[in-house]
Amino acid sequence: MQLSGSTEVFVMHFGEMGSRWGFNRTVGQMLALIVIHPEPLNADQIATMLGISRGNVSMGLKELSAWRLITSYKQQGDRKEYFKAAGSIWDLARTVFEERARREMAPTLSLLRSQLLETPGDDAQAHAHEKMAELHDLLEMLAEWSNSISSLNQEQLQRLMKMGTGVGKVLEFKGRLW
Repeated sequence: MQLSGSTEVFVMHFGEMGSRWGFNRTVGQMLALIVIHPEPLNADQIATMLGISRGNVSMGLKELSAWRLITSYKQQGDRKEYFKAAGSIWDLARTVFEERARREMAPTLSLLRSQLLETPGDDAQAHAHEKMAELHDLLEMLAEWSNSISSLNQEQLQRLMKMGTGVGKVLEFKGRLW
């Protein structure tokens, strides 16, 4: 099994982007391959198509499962496990967004809450306390927004996103008037 030219370019690029989204290059490539392949793939097929070790594939599949981005199942008459994307592109994007919030925003909010319980001892600490409170409030607002976004279906989310581009245009237009 070989990747076609455009498919290979996409898979390799997705690997590079994956490293910016919270998982390593190989895991990003594996996710791209699983998402765009028309049939579920087993670990041996993934290793062959990407030219990586079976052990690396195994670790990557565990990570993708932990991110809730793939599902696995067995095909009748075959002992191998097969993997496919855990939903549509929109579902995957929502899951990455939720996981990043859980892995990054939640621990930061927890730390900020504990730090804000302490009374500042001097002006420098009071200033730091004030900035931490601002960051806490921003992250709390983002967390609430994220939770409300997660409950929207794909059509509602698309409408909301289109409204956002319209709001930007309105603000840009009003900025010219005032």
